[in-house]
Amino acid sequence: MNSVMQYLGGVIDTRQEKKVKHLMKDIIAIVFFAELANANEWIEIYIFAQSKEKFLRKYLELPNGIPSHDTIQRVFAMVSAEFLKKFQQQWNEMLSSNEGEKLKKILAIDGKTQRGNGIAKQKAKHIVSAVDEDGFCLGETCVGEKTNEIKAIPELLEDLNIKGHIITTDAMGCQTEIVKKIRRKRADYVLALKGNQGTLYEDVKLYFNDPEG
Repeated sequence: MNSVMQYLGGVIDTRQEKKVKHLMKDIIAIVFFAELANANEWIEIYIFAQSKEKFLRKYLELPNGIPSHDTIQRVFAMVSAEFLKKFQQQWNEMLSSNEGEKLKKILAIDGKTQRGNGIAKQKAKHIVSAVDEDGFCLGETCVGEKTNEIKAIPELLEDLNIKGHIITTDAMGCQTEIVKKIRRKRADYVLALKGNQGTLYEDVKLYFNDPEG
């Protein structure tokens, strides 16, 4: 964990130094920890940070306490997408080490559109996340819209060490290539199946309705 947090110290901060009250690396970490706890709106992130300040101080400096939700939103928007992607990779690598073993259980792959970040010329971000049964987010990727989840799920799984674990998804993830990826990485799966998968859906119904099956 310490190596992951040290990486944040390398973020490029373009703010005027004399006006800075809250460290950019602290704000990135606050958002990251809050998202692990399923807080995905700015006010929720602020409330999380307020309630978990004692925990956060184990890893962060917080020279002027917890920043407001407006400050968190404004400063986080300055961080480059490339830096955040590399930070996520650092986190994923940590999960693949011995330290990360204790966080790995049943992993639910799910997509969610983030509220409050869409504008007139740009759709709100749609995030595909891998979340364990305790609510910890072990990895995530941003996609253009919900239909892109089919391509994003294999990419997300590629970055995670899922060997020996159970992957769950909704019906969007019930795809041959996704199952192949899970099996190649030596994990098991539980996928939702709906009527839009016509032939497969009917085959499964027949199997479970067969008393000798």
